[in-house]
Amino acid sequence: MGFDEMDVDTIWMDGEFVDWDEAQIHVLTHGLHYGTGVFEGIRCYDTERGPAVFRFDEHLERLYESAKPYDLDIGYSLEELKEATLELIRRQELESCYIRPISFFGYDSLGVSPKDCPTRTAIACWPWGAYLGEEALENGVDVMVSSWRKHASSQIPTNAKATGPYLNSMLAGEEARGNGYVEAIVLNKEGNVAEGPGENIFMVNDGEIYTPGLAQSILNGITRETVITLAEEHGYTVHDDAVISRGELYTADELFFSGTAAEVTPIKSVDDNEIGSGTRGPVTEELQQAFFDLVERRTDDHDDWFTYVE
Repeated sequence: MGFDEMDVDTIWMDGEFVDWDEAQIHVLTHGLHYGTGVFEGIRCYDTERGPAVFRFDEHLERLYESAKPYDLDIGYSLEELKEATLELIRRQELESCYIRPISFFGYDSLGVSPKDCPTRTAIACWPWGAYLGEEALENGVDVMVSSWRKHASSQIPTNAKATGPYLNSMLAGEEARGNGYVEAIVLNKEGNVAEGPGENIFMVNDGEIYTPGLAQSILNGITRETVITLAEEHGYTVHDDAVISRGELYTADELFFSGTAAEVTPIKSVDDNEIGSGTRGPVTEELQQAFFDLVERRTDDHDDWFTYVE
């Protein structure tokens, strides 16, 4: 569904609420040419207690952390961005939505150095369902290991969620879709499993859970942290600093993606190798159910992870 088909009409931009179609930048904006921007993806869920933003502070804190290596001054406090977002959701009367804050170097000069460029900051939100499709949550997705490797943290910071490096994700994802798969898995420069183009990955073997560690060139996903917490609360042993080889993917009992967009999505095959029984496995199903019970507030657990729009 394109934006024109969605019932959204307002964007917060540089301190003001502007009409959706008026939220524009100059064609010589530094961030457009060099990918010098940082962003977040955040979900607001329609809960039994009204719309609630999930792990809002953690996402915004990561936005500021992402800006640090690029010496990008966002120009607004975390609380200002938070209140602007909540007001944006209220103005558009959204019960659930995806939230996209972005901050980038704007228009002034077009040398590679952005030192004279102002920082532009914007927030948009819109209705968005299951990222990989509703049926994917139940049936799982077919994926391939991409021929594109994840960039190393010695090349571009992998713990920062920046715009330019997402070219890597786009290439991997489009390669997979062009070959008839739903999504990709990317390996790091050493050839070990890193993550999906926009998701972290988990492996289940013999009742224990494994996920690549931060040194494997992954983004430290907030949904990843959530799944680790939920799994431990359900009594599972979680190896959150794992090194996983490509071959281990094929022999895993279960595999699943996690992410703000993907939520908890089972993987049913890798490179046409069926994973487990080729359906959503029992551990994945249990953690997926725990995740959705949490975010839709069918449980009172972790209420401090939610910001209610009211």
